[in-house]
Amino acid sequence: MDAEGYDGTTAPDGGQDGGRFPDGWTVSGGGTDCVDTVELRLSDDLEAALAAGYPAAAAGFPQDVGFSQDAGFAQEAGFLQDASFLQEARLPPDDLLDGVPGWGPVPTPAGTFQLVPVRMTRDLPLITLWMNDPAVAAFWELDGPDTVTAAHLRPQLDGDGRSIPCLGTLGGVPMSYWEIYRADLDALARSYPARPHDTGLHFLIGRVADRGRGLGTLLLRTVADLVLDRRPLCGRVVGEPDLRNTPSTAAFLGAGFRLTAEIELPGKRAALMIRDRALRTVL
Repeated sequence: MDAEGYDGTTAPDGGQDGGRFPDGWTVSGGGTDCVDTVELRLSDDLEAALAAGYPAAAAGFPQDVGFSQDAGFAQEAGFLQDASFLQEARLPPDDLLDGVPGWGPVPTPAGTFQLVPVRMTRDLPLITLWMNDPAVAAFWELDGPDTVTAAHLRPQLDGDGRSIPCLGTLGGVPMSYWEIYRADLDALARSYPARPHDTGLHFLIGRVADRGRGLGTLLLRTVADLVLDRRPLCGRVVGEPDLRNTPSTAAFLGAGFRLTAEIELPGKRAALMIRDRALRTVL
């Protein structure tokens, strides 16, 4: 197995429904040392923040997206021809992830990076192509026709906003796929002592030419910093890569995450990786 093919790739913890719970469930983390309990309703502090109009800005998608014409990727996905998605990326009134569509571009040593929320009609062919790469399929298990990818994306796109699928663009070119999700409202919360507003990351590097260059580590740190900067109530960013995926685990560690436990999830044994707000300048 070519380690470079798995640079920073981490997949969801099994299933294709985004790990959603029925409203009103209460769960606690597994294990004898788990003392935190998570109520799967809006917390009091989030309700208060929403009532006060927080976050104040963040509404529309940035107008200066500036996708480039690279190797037909953007053109095939419809980025260049169709800008109507700018009108679709509006904050719902009860936004659970503090306005991912408005997080905007950030500079990195590899170029300007931006998270662009997925639009099914525009992005399905490209994401399906990536999911059928053997290096990706080994962990995501979403290879097959576009209906398989669509079945994974649709519950997130039609859900309550606790998981936001995004394309990651570098220099304006789509090159990675991300899921930013509320780990405290996810099935993952049954497997560790979750805290309110814990935010999880799933991602893959889609373009083969971008693998094996350290981009997994760089972009993991970039997105974790984005989460901590844009989500003031979030104290921890969480990842759970498959333990078999050694390069992915190494990318998390290089990005300032710490290995806190090994946990059993549907379909995999995972490394629970956590990046703490309090330690972000240390690790």
